[in-house]
Amino acid sequence: MDKLLYISASGASQDLLGTAVRANNLANAQTNGFKAMLENARAMPAYGEGLPTRIFSMTESPFNNYEGGAMIQTDRELDVAIQGDGWLSVIDAQGNEAYTRAGSLQLGPDGGLEDASGNSVLGDAGGIFLPIPLSNINIANDGTISVRPQGAPETVLEEVGRLKLVNPNVADMKRGEDGLFRLKNGQEANEDINVRLRTGMVEGSNVNAIDEMVNMISLQRHYELQVKMMKKADTLDMRGNQLLRII
Repeated sequence: MDKLLYISASGASQDLLGTAVRANNLANAQTNGFKAMLENARAMPAYGEGLPTRIFSMTESPFNNYEGGAMIQTDRELDVAIQGDGWLSVIDAQGNEAYTRAGSLQLGPDGGLEDASGNSVLGDAGGIFLPIPLSNINIANDGTISVRPQGAPETVLEEVGRLKLVNPNVADMKRGEDGLFRLKNGQEANEDINVRLRTGMVEGSNVNAIDEMVNMISLQRHYELQVKMMKKADTLDMRGNQLLRII
């Protein structure tokens, strides 16, 4: 009976972890640039002293759905969306380079360009700082940023930098706990001049809320089945003990 109980208990535990992944996706269904997490479960033998006669379930989330989200038009001059493949480069809280698809940018109090989370946006020569005050900001589809200082003629535009746009192989990337992506080897991705932007737009989340709800319901039903298996294992064990007392 212990084999049945062990398998059911480990399966129920992993169903809860899978539900947490799906719940996180649902919570970020409206988060710009969010990439859905994909969970899967597999059977693993329990190695230790003696033969590996016990099998347990293990849920992983080694994959991310890198498909593009819906383009949302905002007409805001600091909103950008990646066309096709590619990433914006930012500096995370630890001062390391990271990557995001969330293109709702903003100006810091010192004129530094930041993402919605306050991370500094990287250009081809480090952080990007805009001369403030200014009257107009223009971001070209190749990431070049031009501004018109306050009081300057409308025809005057000064180029102040260019966004660092990268396009590494997604198989070499991993998601951090802060929601940013990084290369697995810890290196910095090379700039890719072929990545293009759309201005006045942001990329929405690629989470399909209906699919996530269906998957959550399926996981909950599976969890209930595992609990029933554990109860059945307890019943069979109790009846086996009763037979031994009779003998």
